Amino acid sequence: MDIIDQLAEQHIKAAIERGELSGLSGEGRPLPDEDLSMVPEHLRAGYRLLKNAGYLPPELETLRAIKDTEALLARIHEPEARERKLRHLRLLELRLQESRGHGLGQVVQQQYQDRLSQALAPDTDSD
Repeated sequence: MDIIDQLAEQHIKAAIERGELSGLSGEGRPLPDEDLSMVPEHLRAGYRLLKNAGYLPPELETLRAIKDTEALLARIHEPEARERKLRHLRLLELRLQESRGHGLGQVVQQQYQDRLSQALAPDTDSD
């Protein structure tokens, strides 16, 4: 056990002795299971700390948005609204793939942006 772990243990024991950790919500119950299987093991403690502080890494935030969108899709019956949500879901999935290094390559992405800019640019030939 390194010095930081020892200091943390000392602070926890002192807080227990003072009764500061009694009566907290969830006391006596096991911690809820978290699906951090996609997070490298050496980063899980840091991610858990950030999550408990209200911050999620972009990849986990995207995974949550995907699950929320899938749940919403299951309840949408109107074809146009369903199609919009499906496009949104595909965008989220692409964003997740990109964050994992499996999405569009930078060159392909730049080509797409260039073609999109050309398509949306005002027609200057008709002047």
